[in-house]
Amino acid sequence: MTARERPIVQAMLRIEQQMRQLTSELREARIGAGLSQRQVAGAVGIPRSSVERLELGQPNVSLRTAGLVAAAVGLDLSIRSYPGGPHIRDVGQVRLLLRLTRRLGPEWRWRYEVLLPGDRDQRAWDAVARHERTDLGFVVDAETRVRDAQELLRRVALKRRDGGSPRVVLLVSDTRLNRLRLREAGDAFESAFPVGTRAALAALTAGRDPGHDTLIII
Repeated sequence: MTARERPIVQAMLRIEQQMRQLTSELREARIGAGLSQRQVAGAVGIPRSSVERLELGQPNVSLRTAGLVAAAVGLDLSIRSYPGGPHIRDVGQVRLLLRLTRRLGPEWRWRYEVLLPGDRDQRAWDAVARHERTDLGFVVDAETRVRDAQELLRRVALKRRDGGSPRVVLLVSDTRLNRLRLREAGDAFESAFPVGTRAALAALTAGRDPGHDTLIII
């Protein structure tokens, strides 16, 4: 199984498990309410076979149908998304991280896709570095393409807060579009990442703390 395939397979297993739990809850609630599949179908306005397929966990039943059936048997269906595990990393991001490791030199030791602490938190830093001589450490959030600078700031700030407030390096590919997006964000990036590329690279190459979170564009 490749690294690209692993998150998809894990998602499929989670979905199957959650569907089994949902269908069991719907069936138990219907029976507990003294309703037949036909009565539920009539209340919702769908064929009885749709209720049957839903209770059997079969595919091709929409979330809308599931929500209506849940309401008919006295349940509220809530669907939410959460920050997931390490995303499928593209070649560009790998190359971006490699550029940083080569610039900083051989005294740094690297780990990749390091999960934040917490049993249920599947977010991860793209890399975590530790200097062999000074024991200085920092974490990296790498972006090959900045689409929404404000959203990026919020996401990194939340990861920093929930990850124990480590020293953060926001690593961004040096493209015209990325620089434009960062400029459009105004002073927000300078406030969050007051140390720029040149000063950050000089300090980190020497194994020194740059003093603040840094924005490195390479």
